[in-house]
Amino acid sequence: MGLSASALPAGTMLDTSGSSAEEVPGERWHRGTVSREGQAMPTWKRCWGLLLALLALLPCLPSDLVPRITFRHGDPGRSLLRFRLENVHNYDQLVLSPDETTLYVGARDNILSLGIRTRPIRLLHQAPWPANDSSITSCVNKAKSNKTECFNFIRILAPVNGSHLYTCGTYAFNPTCTYIELDHFSMPKNPNGTIITMDGRGQSPFDPQHNYTSITIDGELYTGTMNNFRGNEPVIFRNLGTKVSLRTEGSHGWLNADAVFVGSFNPQGSSPDSKVYFFFDETTREYDFFEKMTVARVARVCKNDVGGEKVLQKRWTTFLKAQLTCSLQNHFPFNILHHVALQNQPDPNNSIFFGVFRTQWQLGGRRSSAVCLYKLNDIEKVFNGAFKEQNKESSKWNRYMGVVSDPRPGSCSGGKFSDTDLNFMKEHFLMDEVVSPGAGRPVLVKQNVQYTRIALDSVQSVSGLNYTVMFLGTDKGFLHKAVLMGNGSESHIIEEIELLTPEEPVENILLAANEGVLYIGYSAGVLRVPLANCTVYQSCFDCILARDPYCAWDGASQRCRSVRSEQDKGKSWLQDIERGNPNTTCFSIGTPRVMRPPSASVKEENYSSCYNTILELRCPHRSALATYSWKTPDLAAPEMQMVTAEDAQVIIVREDTEGLYECWATESSYRYQVAHYWVRPVSCPGSVAPNTAERDYYKQFVVVTVLLVLTLLGCLGLGLYSVRDKLRARSKIQGCSTPETIKLSDSKEKKPLNGLCDGDGAKPCCVPLGRSTGKMDLENNSVAIS
Repeated sequence: MGLSASALPAGTMLDTSGSSAEEVPGERWHRGTVSREGQAMPTWKRCWGLLLALLALLPCLPSDLVPRITFRHGDPGRSLLRFRLENVHNYDQLVLSPDETTLYVGARDNILSLGIRTRPIRLLHQAPWPANDSSITSCVNKAKSNKTECFNFIRILAPVNGSHLYTCGTYAFNPTCTYIELDHFSMPKNPNGTIITMDGRGQSPFDPQHNYTSITIDGELYTGTMNNFRGNEPVIFRNLGTKVSLRTEGSHGWLNADAVFVGSFNPQGSSPDSKVYFFFDETTREYDFFEKMTVARVARVCKNDVGGEKVLQKRWTTFLKAQLTCSLQNHFPFNILHHVALQNQPDPNNSIFFGVFRTQWQLGGRRSSAVCLYKLNDIEKVFNGAFKEQNKESSKWNRYMGVVSDPRPGSCSGGKFSDTDLNFMKEHFLMDEVVSPGAGRPVLVKQNVQYTRIALDSVQSVSGLNYTVMFLGTDKGFLHKAVLMGNGSESHIIEEIELLTPEEPVENILLAANEGVLYIGYSAGVLRVPLANCTVYQSCFDCILARDPYCAWDGASQRCRSVRSEQDKGKSWLQDIERGNPNTTCFSIGTPRVMRPPSASVKEENYSSCYNTILELRCPHRSALATYSWKTPDLAAPEMQMVTAEDAQVIIVREDTEGLYECWATESSYRYQVAHYWVRPVSCPGSVAPNTAERDYYKQFVVVTVLLVLTLLGCLGLGLYSVRDKLRARSKIQGCSTPETIKLSDSKEKKPLNGLCDGDGAKPCCVPLGRSTGKMDLENNSVAIS
């Protein structure tokens, strides 16, 4: 990635001619740098040195956003509808009919039509479309699996008019397309009964694991995918309709071989000079880094492009691409783009793209994701700016300083171009400037989570303000619902829903705004998730603390109600999305009695437990954003009778622990009760009740003291006994005959130094000490003489 000053930690310098270096007084590190000693520094040392330098400058990420409420799989507080068919897998493509009454699903070897206005979801039609035997045999012969890969995975499902769907699939690594007649939900067939098909290369990928994108505009299909079996020829392709089919030029590096497409959009609609935008990531070539570096890109082509006559024949003449950046200051950039969603605006030129990113440098195994937004106006400014040009001798990319052709590359003039202009366009497709996020930084950063998909909705609050709600799927099968506040500078994760068990990535999210639901396709079926879940909030305080734009407290009916479903919103409807403060909201139109505080809905629980039993009282965590504390009876020695934690209170049931136990939560400066317990001790068979409330520990103290004294005396006695044994061993060596002394009788020493033995032989009590090369072992009563 082009590591700009905003993308790399402070102190890191970039050589825009193609090298990256760390600024060091007196020298700069480039590829092939020679150290001060004159010896070339090994490549691995340079890489590790730069990485360690970056790590040294890398501070911690900002405080992590936490979902306020988490609903586990099967939780009745978050009801979901599921649809699945036996022996049908990989519900990958989801498309709504224009009237939003039917959901078309592209699955493995099947295309389904589902009625979604009923409860439960109803199967209307099923059109099987497996790969034929010859394609499967060819797939297996190319070393692909006939259990996981050699199937027809549907990749394109596009309404082309009111009567037909256009569909393409991998078809066992042989991309193939056909039509579906909606009246009978069937595919056209030849007289021999086989389905009429077309070549799908450039429209569907060969490999079901490869990413792709497609969009249908005025009956024309625009796709971004891999164009060959090996998966190293990415292409942006246009076909169908009445215009000439166009594709990207492959010989000039318009798209690098590892490009991964994630989205395509047409925000300006069907105007003649409107443009189509493609989002993808790829390995960068314009920067020289110590490892392959991925960058996020946005590319643009014009709808009215007709290609060249001689130069760029059947190729785009309006193709441009620019780099997207998404980073926090002094942190590694979020450079890998996973998905993009478009938020339309009344003025199409003000449209906003939301991108889900992660970083390729997952330090310490930690994962993190970010959401950055990009304004279409900012993207257009970059496309109208300066170009980069590749030096053919050095292969380095630099800013182009020469004269730009007229019309300039990327202009949607729709006319004919000279060969000179087309040659200039062919080589000047990369923009010099980068597209920065609209807020200057990510609008949401989540640690230890990898987002895979995003869907957007716009909700008008009770006050009339519009709020953007993001639905984010994760690689572990969870869904996060988050709202943007503070003019898009702050995020709040309202809830987290566990959708899929066992865990698998969320690969497809479709928003049905008019119906107020999300559709999620996964390996075994389709989920329907309501956007709003207001009934779970039982009081005004719960409703306000949630800060959910879909929900407001209706003081008249004393319920938390869906804002979208009601048309009679009046002065009694309450919301506080920005602060979520019940103290200033729920008391604003009446007395506390009318508002039903959460404490009123807390159920009192009575526990009658046997004496001296251990009782655990739970503190339910309604909100992960609250802090929790316990209110307990006054105890003489509480540390001896109970253990207090934030989520539980563990007590020994006795007469002095009898009483009321309450757990309280504090959130947004509001304090409310979440648990209420009465504990009473009772006599049970086998339990012993104390005679008095106070206990005398004198006897226990005396027993412990005596045991301690006896232990110390025992240790002292063992020490003295050990010393006595050593003294006795020494006396034996000096006063007794040993086998070693007998062996010294042949010694030629005539006059021992101790003067106690004569030269005729060794006495039983004498050891010659002429040489001191032996060893004495006093404890084993032995002497070794060498």
